[in-house]
Amino acid sequence: MSIIGIILGVIAIGLVFWLRKDQKIHFDLHEGDIHTTRHAYEALMSDFNNYQVKTDRKIVELEKQLEIKTKSSERRMDKMNKSLPSVIRTVVGHIEFARPLDKK
Repeated sequence: MSIIGIILGVIAIGLVFWLRKDQKIHFDLHEGDIHTTRHAYEALMSDFNNYQVKTDRKIVELEKQLEIKTKSSERRMDKMNKSLPSVIRTVVGHIEFARPLDKK
């Protein structure tokens, strides 16, 4: 009976060591996966941050261009509004002094 107990004890100790070794292998594999995943997330965050920075720069540039074009069109409208009375005078002057085509 004592031989069976010793054999079972040795088997139990062997199983404990084997399970610890197997568990360490699994932990190492999971640690490698976690490291790879962390690296991928950091790369994704970096790309997303670069995308945000580029997008913000483009938005600022487009706002500047829009402001420049708006100011340009406002200047043209102001210039046109200043010259409008003289254009109206010349057109109305030609109409007032024109001779009627049908003489009745």
